[in-house]
Amino acid sequence: MSALLELENVEVAYHHVATAIQGVSLGVPARSIVTLLGTNGAGKTTTLRAVSGLLGADNARVVDGRIRFLGKLINGRPPHELCRRGLVLAPERDKVFETLTVAENLRALVPGRRDGPAGARVTLDQVLHYFPILADRRRQLAGYLSGGERQMLALATALLCQPVVLLVDELSLGLAPLVVENLMGLVRRLRDELGLAVLLVEQNAGAALEIADHGYVMEHGRIVYDAPAGQLMAHADVREFYLGLGERALRKRYTEVKQYRSRRRWL
Repeated sequence: MSALLELENVEVAYHHVATAIQGVSLGVPARSIVTLLGTNGAGKTTTLRAVSGLLGADNARVVDGRIRFLGKLINGRPPHELCRRGLVLAPERDKVFETLTVAENLRALVPGRRDGPAGARVTLDQVLHYFPILADRRRQLAGYLSGGERQMLALATALLCQPVVLLVDELSLGLAPLVVENLMGLVRRLRDELGLAVLLVEQNAGAALEIADHGYVMEHGRIVYDAPAGQLMAHADVREFYLGLGERALRKRYTEVKQYRSRRRWL
C-alpha cells in the first residue's frame, strides 16, 4: 500500500552543525495508525516538527532527505500551507487558549482547509459526538479543563482542520492510565470511522502498540527497528526496554540486585 506521508533518509541539524535525526525513513499508509516510539530525547518530536514544518522555531532545518505528502515534496513548506493540504498537527494540550471558552477555542483554531483532495468534511457536530465532554464544557474556560479534557480539545481543533493525516505528539504525557486508554480508543475510532491516517509519536509504547498498525523504534536520532505492531509487541527488546516485560525487568521486580544494562538485539 502506498503511503500518504513518506519520509526518505531525512536528516535534521541544529544551527547547521548538531545533527538531531539521521537517515530517518518511514511511511504512513491510508487508514492506518503508525506509531513512532522512543525514549525522551530520541528524536521523535524533532521528526514530527520536520514533517509539520515547525522546525524553524528551534533553529533547525532539514538538511538532507525528502518528505512527501500525497506524492508531493513538502520539504521546507510552512505549517499553514501543510495544514490547508490536510497534514494537521494536533497541538499539545497546553497550547489551548486558556482565557477563552471551549466553544471559542473551537472557533478560533479552525482555519479550514482550502487545498488538498476533496472528501467528507468533519463537522462540529461530529467532533462533539466524539468528544461529548466538550459539549458539556463548551461555556467553560479552557484554563479550567483537566489535562485529559485539554487533550481532547487539542484533538478536536485538529479534526476541524479537516486532516488527511493527523500528527499527534505524546498523547499520553502526564495523564492517568484510564484517561490514556480512553484517548487511545478515540484515536482508533477516528481511523476506523473517519478513515484518517495517524502518525502517533509516543513514549508509552504499550498504549500506542495496542492501537497501531505499524511501529518504528527510534534511538539517538535513528530508526533502529520497524515492524507491524503485533510483531513489535513480541520482540524481546521492545518487551524489555519499552514494555518492562523482559526477563531483566522481572528480575528487577522481585529482587534488589545491582542492575546490569543488557545490549539491545535490534536486527
